[in-house]
Amino acid sequence: MKTRTASRIPVWLKLAYTAFMAVLIPVYWHHYGPTNFLYFCDIALLLTLAGIWLEKPLLLSLPAVGILMPQALWCVDFLVQCCGFKLTGMTAYMFDETKPLFLRGLSLFHGWLPFLLVFLVFRVGYDQRAPKGWAAMAIGLCLSAYFFFPKAGEVLADPDLPRNINYVFGMDDAQPQTWMSPGLYLVTWIALLVIIVFVPTHFVLKKVCPTPEQAAAKRA
Repeated sequence: MKTRTASRIPVWLKLAYTAFMAVLIPVYWHHYGPTNFLYFCDIALLLTLAGIWLEKPLLLSLPAVGILMPQALWCVDFLVQCCGFKLTGMTAYMFDETKPLFLRGLSLFHGWLPFLLVFLVFRVGYDQRAPKGWAAMAIGLCLSAYFFFPKAGEVLADPDLPRNINYVFGMDDAQPQTWMSPGLYLVTWIALLVIIVFVPTHFVLKKVCPTPEQAAAKRA
């Protein structure tokens, strides 16, 4: 009898993704330091790595519900910057010529990771516990970034170290937002992430993706 995980994710995809991560992790660690892996997108990369090998629906559903919409914004912001304009400033680092081109090129994963996650969730099924799990993780990451890590615009001895992790001080790492007090912005930012990003994405994935049981039945 076939096991549920026998052929849901192709081995070549697992190996290709693992090879990419084997390059990205040490390069990012060297240039940006370990705190860079506290960004939502980098947490998503790590969860996806675990998820494709373990083929656990929850491990793949967590990053799917968390980053599909933010990564779409990243792509739009990047395209706007490519055209010589500025939208949010969140992709300004991609045009920083003081950073190696190879390093910036690795960040293009923001463009293809959402499509990969959608494919993977269709293969293994969408776990409806994902929004609660990701929201709890996101709140913890935002609070940690706000209280313990460098603010937007903060001058650091090493300019490559992350500032404004997960945009808890505004969308532009070079300067904090000035619309409201920092504390109120943090609360508003977390609320918007949950209400406008995570919850709607959850309902879309719930509607269009199979459950883990349905995905397993299709592969049986």
